[in-house]
Amino acid sequence: MQVLEYKIKAKPQQYEAIDEAIRTVQFIRNKAIRYWMDAPKDAKINRFALNKYSTELRNEFSFVKELNSMAVQAAAERGWLAISRFYDNCKSKKPGNNGFPRFQKDNRSVEYKTSGWSLHPTKRRITITDKKGIGALKLLGKWDIHTYPVKSIKRVRLVRRADGYYCQFAVDIECVDIQPNTGKEIGLDVGLESFYTDSNGHQEPNPKFLKRAETDIKHAQRRIYKKVKGSTGSRKARARYSKKHLRVNRQRNEHAKRLARNVCKSNDLVAYVDAPAACRRLDLRVANLLKNHCLAKSISDASWYQFRQWIEHFATKFGRLAIAVPPQYTSQECSQCKAIVKKSLSTLIPSVFVWVDSAKGLECGNQYFA
Repeated sequence: MQVLEYKIKAKPQQYEAIDEAIRTVQFIRNKAIRYWMDAPKDAKINRFALNKYSTELRNEFSFVKELNSMAVQAAAERGWLAISRFYDNCKSKKPGNNGFPRFQKDNRSVEYKTSGWSLHPTKRRITITDKKGIGALKLLGKWDIHTYPVKSIKRVRLVRRADGYYCQFAVDIECVDIQPNTGKEIGLDVGLESFYTDSNGHQEPNPKFLKRAETDIKHAQRRIYKKVKGSTGSRKARARYSKKHLRVNRQRNEHAKRLARNVCKSNDLVAYVDAPAACRRLDLRVANLLKNHCLAKSISDASWYQFRQWIEHFATKFGRLAIAVPPQYTSQECSQCKAIVKKSLSTLIPSVFVWVDSAKGLECGNQYFA
């Protein structure tokens, strides 16, 4: 499955119609969760029960009926996705918060399946055919959606962001680009001082996009509170503030994508760990590391999980092998004699970026990095 994204150009009333469709999706999802919460204990509430309930909502509310029937089902499925995730967390006995479904108040997208939309023969325009009044939308972008048959498009999603509206196409195609073998292997360790350190000793600098833009973001945030709440100036100030955060998010994504692509393309095997060396003996995941208020901002800015996702994506695409290394004792175990050399956090914290599985390895004794 591949997702192709275009920016949308439309009239103001069409944007308002998209916003109304997005609010309707949020209403359906929240009603589905409320239906699950109020159901008797002996009632069997599953995906099909919520789809049936969404049909009842179409008969009860006129604004829900205006939305395409498959879009209504997709909205109910979002509610079931939150419920099923909660069930899975309970079955796996996930520690801490199990993710009990919450009511949504910031939905930003509406999703259509195989109906409710039609592409222009040139495939540079898309028409939303339900009764919300969205109509024909112009697609701006360089993706070659015209090279794929219409039957391969399984989902169409309209997304609202800080800088405008976008249309995403989920195309059912196999994204494979097998590369010739290079005979090379590499180990990666993420960190804060450097983005990652590989087994060859190379340290990729950490760009720290949020830290570089933090001054402008704080200035834009202060401008919001100098405006009258709910006024036009306040909305414009919020839009400027949101755009700055969106820019940082895109910088992180493109940076992680570029590095992951280069690593997977130049190596046959990529071994990686998620948590930095200073935290591995605590057996913490990235989500748990974010609970540390002293490092949460820096950890989020490093975007480790996003880097891992792109490594797994490009490894599958290029026919490579990506292995997640268990993080326990990777900063304390000697790679030669396998002896465990205990170290205090005062020793480990200055070297949160250190994990190099090289031929020299870790020395026994006080030296932890050769």
